[in-house]
Amino acid sequence: MDGAAGRRPVRRWQLVRAGSDAVPASTRRFMARARQRRMRAALPWAVAGGVVAVAGLVAWTLLGTGLFGVREVRVEGAELVTAVQVRDAAGVPDGAPLARVDLAALAGRIGALPPVERVTVTRDWPDALVVRLTERTGVAVVPRGERFAVIDAAGVVFRTVPQRSDGLPLVRVAAPGPDDPDTRAGLDVLGVLTPELLDQLVEVRVEGLARISLRLHDDRTVFWGDATRGADKARVATALLDQDAARIDVSAPDVVTFR
Repeated sequence: MDGAAGRRPVRRWQLVRAGSDAVPASTRRFMARARQRRMRAALPWAVAGGVVAVAGLVAWTLLGTGLFGVREVRVEGAELVTAVQVRDAAGVPDGAPLARVDLAALAGRIGALPPVERVTVTRDWPDALVVRLTERTGVAVVPRGERFAVIDAAGVVFRTVPQRSDGLPLVRVAAPGPDDPDTRAGLDVLGVLTPELLDQLVEVRVEGLARISLRLHDDRTVFWGDATRGADKARVATALLDQDAARIDVSAPDVVTFR
């Protein structure tokens, strides 16, 4: 027998794709469920990654670039101070990222201006800061040399003027200020005076905590004593304004003397 004739033919393997019918239906369902589980497990991570990426881009845009930088500082409610003074006190560089501006520190710097009682600062996107001021209101003036210091109800000296302001009573103390006991006592007395006393008042003189007096027109004096029982003293002094007396002593309002 011929040797070549007795050899078996060589088989060659070939990879073929099985049709869907070749995979059992149960296996296909299992594989589909497995893919869905993998997708559901990966979805939160994909969403979280996208959120982080977007947040990072937004943060970089707001904090690290001048795209939303300060271009304007708007000042509202300023009469005693100028907008230039407010902006100088604010000290915000032009183009500074709006989101990085420390509003509390900014309000503190502006609030240090003597005429400013309260201040709020807000952002107005995309490029502005809005400063809203409440300025102090004068309730009295204190002579200081040839000028007059204007004080508010707390005793804060917030401006100095060359002439006495119309309509503001005069309180004479040595060192006006919110921490000065004489200033506080003078303002306490001023706050309880009746319209009749205010109409005739020239000045409240505080020479000590127990030596307060009112100087009225025609050089009359009401000796007040200390600042206690102010309402009683004001009522008694008002009732005695028609008396022909140069000095009325209401320091003890229950036992009044005059001469």
